[in-house]
Amino acid sequence: MPKKIRLGILGGGGDSLIGVLHRVASHINDNYQIVGAVFNPDFEQNMAFAKEIDVPTNRIYKDFDTMVEEELKLPEDERIQVCSVLTPNFLHFPMAKKLLDNGFHVICEKPMTTTLEEAKILQEAHQKSGSIFALTHTYTGYPMVRQMKEMIKQGALGKIHKVDARYYQGWINPIIHDKEKRSSVWRLDPKKAGISSCMGDIGVHAFNMVEYTTGLEVKSLLCDFNYLYEDNQMDVDGTVLIRMGEHVKGVIRGSQVATGEENGLAIAIYGEKASFRWEQEKPNFLYMMSDTEPTKVYKPGHAYNSEFSLDGTKLPAGHPEGIFDSMANIYLGVARAIRGEEQQEGSYPTMKDGVRGMNFIEATVESHKNGNTWVELEE
Repeated sequence: MPKKIRLGILGGGGDSLIGVLHRVASHINDNYQIVGAVFNPDFEQNMAFAKEIDVPTNRIYKDFDTMVEEELKLPEDERIQVCSVLTPNFLHFPMAKKLLDNGFHVICEKPMTTTLEEAKILQEAHQKSGSIFALTHTYTGYPMVRQMKEMIKQGALGKIHKVDARYYQGWINPIIHDKEKRSSVWRLDPKKAGISSCMGDIGVHAFNMVEYTTGLEVKSLLCDFNYLYEDNQMDVDGTVLIRMGEHVKGVIRGSQVATGEENGLAIAIYGEKASFRWEQEKPNFLYMMSDTEPTKVYKPGHAYNSEFSLDGTKLPAGHPEGIFDSMANIYLGVARAIRGEEQQEGSYPTMKDGVRGMNFIEATVESHKNGNTWVELEE
C-alpha cells in the first residue's frame, strides 16, 4: 500500500463539528496521517487538544505563519503534503493562497473565499502552483448523489426542464431573535463570514448540488432575502429563481430560521422522461419517478449502480453510510489526485466550484440589493 499522505490541519479544534468530520473522513480509507496542526489560536488549548486526540505535539504550532515557515525547513519527504483549512470564512483565502504559493496541496472548507475577486486571485495562484486544490462540498461524496449524476449524464431523465433545490436549517433561531447574541456570533458578522450568511453557508451547497448533478450551469438568477431585523446585516433566509437555459428553470431555497428543520438539503430534478428526488437526511435512497411507471428506489452497494457510485460505497448493501463516508470520498479523490492515480470526473470539488460558488453568492446579494432584479453569472 502507498505510504500515507502527510496531512496538516488548520482550525477544527475543541468541539468543532467540522473538525471531527474532517479528521474522521481523512482516516476512513487509510490514506492520511495528521502530522502537524494549528487547531486553535490559543496555543495552550491547541496543545491540549493535540494531546487529547493523540497527535504528536512536536509539530503543533503557535500560529499558521509559523507552521508554514517551520514545515518548509523540513526535508520534502517529511513535511506536510496537504493542509485542510477549517477556519472561519475570512481566513480561508489568505491561508489557502499562502499554502499554494509555498507548494502545499489544499483541502478547503467553503465558501472558498469571502469575495469573488479573492476567488479569482486564488484561482490564479492555484494555476501557477501545480498543486491540488479541493473544496469540501461534502454532499457530492454521497454514493446516491454520484449515481444520480451518472444517470443524468447517460440521459435517464431526457431533457431537463425544472430543478428544485432547498437547504433548510433552524439552528440560528435561538440567536437571531436575541439582539445581544445576533450582534456577537461570527456567522452574522460580515467581517468574518463575508457578505452572506444563509446563501454563503448553506445556499451555496444547494447551488453546487444543482450544477454537480445536472452538468448544467446557472446562467442568471433573481434573489429575495429575509434579514428578520433591521440591525442584522446578514441574510438568514432566501429564495432564488434560477435560469440554466431558455427552457431550463428552477429555484434554490435556503433558510437558517426554518423552525424545527435540522439539515434539510434536498434536490428534485425534472426531465421530459423522468425525475429524481434525493434528501440528505435520507441519503441512501434515490427516488426515480415517471408518469408511466411505478416509482423506483435506488440504494447504495447494489450491482445495478454505476462504477462511480460503487467506488464510493464501503459496505455491502443494507449497511447505512452517512456524512463521514461522504466526506471520506472527497478525501479519497484528493489522495488519488496527489498520487497521480486515475479517478472519475467529479471525485472531489475543485477550484472552479469555489469560483462558481462565490459568483453565485455575490449575485444573490446584488440581486436583492437592486430590488430583486435578474443578475447574470459570469461564464
